[in-house]
Amino acid sequence: MNCECRRVVITGLGAVTPIGGTAETFWEAVKAGKNGISLIENFDASQHAVRFGGEIKDFEATEWMTPKQAKTMDRFSHFAVAGARQAIEDSGLDLDSIDRDRAGVVLGSGIGGLLEIEKNFVKMQQKGPRRVSPRFIPNEMMNAASGNVAIIFGLRGPNYVVASACASSTHSTGLAFREIRYGSADIMITGGTEAALTALGLAGFCSAKALSTRNDDPAHASRPFDKDRNGFVLGEGGGALVLEELEHALRRGAKIYAELLGMGSTDDAFHITQPVEGGEGAAKAMLLAVQDGGIEPSQINYINAHGTSTYHNDRMETAAIRRAFGEHADKLVISSTKSQVGHLLGGAGAVELIATVRAVHDDIAPPTINYETPDPDCDLDYVPNEARPMEINYALSNSFGFGGHNACLLVGKYNPDGQ
Repeated sequence: MNCECRRVVITGLGAVTPIGGTAETFWEAVKAGKNGISLIENFDASQHAVRFGGEIKDFEATEWMTPKQAKTMDRFSHFAVAGARQAIEDSGLDLDSIDRDRAGVVLGSGIGGLLEIEKNFVKMQQKGPRRVSPRFIPNEMMNAASGNVAIIFGLRGPNYVVASACASSTHSTGLAFREIRYGSADIMITGGTEAALTALGLAGFCSAKALSTRNDDPAHASRPFDKDRNGFVLGEGGGALVLEELEHALRRGAKIYAELLGMGSTDDAFHITQPVEGGEGAAKAMLLAVQDGGIEPSQINYINAHGTSTYHNDRMETAAIRRAFGEHADKLVISSTKSQVGHLLGGAGAVELIATVRAVHDDIAPPTINYETPDPDCDLDYVPNEARPMEINYALSNSFGFGGHNACLLVGKYNPDGQ
């Protein structure tokens, strides 16, 4: 660590995903290699080129908030509040005993309240502009996610939302980490959320030719690093984490899952949707995260890859890992949890960080399911199909987004004496 900074630990986890409605059920499903990709049921997708996704089918917002609160939020905010409540409860925080001026919220979302936009546009077209809901703007704006979490839990510290496409919640977590590290807060609720698996959202990604078209076999459509991959699978959901200054956590006897050690962030400055060939920007982001955490690249054991299951991303990420780690790349263990839940866009980084944190805490590398045919251009160890018990002391979580955004987080086992 290159400065006199406060240490930041992770004390609470919450998640809403296609394979589990809590962080614990999500992690158990990840270890078991459960698949959450299926035909869409929440809207009529019969006219879409792609008719499946990582859909959350049994989510009830009122399990996590009052009916009145639920009515005044878009689905993406529902996921944010549900994840935050879980994470706070998991952390054991007594909100009445903390300094709420030093507890904040930083979340990520790539798109925000898309369902709210769709509903109100249709209403305006059919019934005129006067029938647009007065709640339209407050519901669809991205910062509604962090604002609603702060309001419900009374958190008055730093509060904002980060938008960097698929890197949004990795950036948000890194910035929340820095709020604590540099003294602006003692507790931060962070992560990300997305609910863009809507009729319009799906149509847009179909038109962009970004999605797998395996309508006859949705369960095997997301296959990161496999030679036969043909696009990503659109998903929905989100995750939340409680980050806490170490001494604050120790004073209250909190359980500590892991320590957040570093963040790296770059941009390709190349293309709005495609990664730069060779992965130079992604490689720099990984090395910056390692440097920020004060360790050597050779100490990394596991990487939770961005691993979208697209031709370009998986080749680029493999090349970036080789560029960053050299010969050590062949000793790394790498997996993509998108194979199980699809791509949650702005919520992806948070959910994948939760998997990374549990991997470090439990010494288990999650699997990349649906890995059947090796690709000569993707020639690393991707933990095919079954979770792998192994020692994991340091791990990276990678996120790369449209716009060339690259963000990486470094997680380490908590060591009372330091690294």
